[in-house]
Amino acid sequence: MTVTGRIEINPKIMMGKPVIRGTRIPVELILRKLSEGAKEKELLEAFPRLTKEDIQAAIRYAAETLAHEDIILSFPRRAARK
Repeated sequence: MTVTGRIEINPKIMMGKPVIRGTRIPVELILRKLSEGAKEKELLEAFPRLTKEDIQAAIRYAAETLAHEDIILSFPRRAARK
């Protein structure tokens, strides 16, 4: 399944994790490297098949996924009053 023009999910590739289309580069890896301080240039050098647009698509995919995630809040129960 193609999620965007650049992100795909295929159970036969990386166990179904979202990857950059046509590669085995998981979106998660790109996001993790960015969160650890990697620069765009470093990612492009480390993964020659990756493009600037792929990196932006990975970030956009993560944002869209979180935007549609259900949030369940749980509050502790109060003790019964006597």
